[in-house]
Amino acid sequence: MSRYQSIAVIYGSDSSEWEVSCRSGEFTASRIDEFRYDVYEIFARFGQWKLVAMRKANSMRQPFPEGAQPEVDKSDFSVMVLGEKIKFDFAYIMQHGAPGETGLLQGYLEMLHIPHSTCSAFVTTVAFDKYSCKSYLRGTDIVKLAPDALVRQGDDVEEFCAKTVARLGLPLFVKPTGGGSSFGITKVKKAEDLPEAVRFAFKEGPTVIVEAAVKSEHELTCAAYFDGTGIKTLPVIEIIPEGTDWFDYDAKYNGHSQEVCPAQIPEELSAKVQQITASIYRCLGCKGLVRMDYLAAADGIYFLEVNIIPGMTNASLVPKMVRAAGISITDFLTTIIENA
Repeated sequence: MSRYQSIAVIYGSDSSEWEVSCRSGEFTASRIDEFRYDVYEIFARFGQWKLVAMRKANSMRQPFPEGAQPEVDKSDFSVMVLGEKIKFDFAYIMQHGAPGETGLLQGYLEMLHIPHSTCSAFVTTVAFDKYSCKSYLRGTDIVKLAPDALVRQGDDVEEFCAKTVARLGLPLFVKPTGGGSSFGITKVKKAEDLPEAVRFAFKEGPTVIVEAAVKSEHELTCAAYFDGTGIKTLPVIEIIPEGTDWFDYDAKYNGHSQEVCPAQIPEELSAKVQQITASIYRCLGCKGLVRMDYLAAADGIYFLEVNIIPGMTNASLVPKMVRAAGISITDFLTTIIENA
């Protein structure tokens, strides 16, 4: 017996990642159990929430043409379809970037007491901001953290850059503290290039983190989720970029990387990454499905970031992990929904 009947899959976003979010959302909606749930696809961008398609249990998917897409009533998270009011039981959030990964969407749903697939609003807010998340973990001994510095829009960029190079050395990675899909990220090898990289990152948000580059042997990623009995981890993936020395947007989405799953690394290293992933999941108070990225160096494993809403296309990392674990995507999504 299912806990929910009407599942709203929310995709699109207010960020640069909105097109990736649509691909993730459409894939997720297509893999949710067609015999168990009614699935409603909501495209949400800049305050406009519209029902773009629906699929009743045991029925075909029905898209709505542009101009005839019912608007979602945000007062109670419902929609009118052919004279019938549908009130959604559950929200499966597939918004990469704001507001789905900033905690705003979670806060809205929590005020309406609508269960959803992701972490709480508070945890989402902390985890999405790279500097805040590292600060949360800094007082623990769970994982290593690369030395970093934070700069805000309005600060003296030239002065900040001079001090940061003197303290952290080169090369450096410059990242917006919020965001994903490698938007706004630059690897800086020369001091004179740092101010421009910081200003480029500011295009994605008002705060930027600059991190010392870790000389790594492996770039690894692992996902964790709650299955109703405890925290489970999926097989570790090793990411090997081609033609670049880091996993940039081109490597992620244009096939310029090898994503080896399960990672061909020593068994003890794989087990350690899974153990760290479960520990961070517990430490942050995560819910649902979360993916975490790392660098394995000679002196230990370094944390990169948490992905509260990891990509979910057929070619994305988590579906590869799920398949490697011998689980069907449909059964996996059911586990996430029923145990959120």
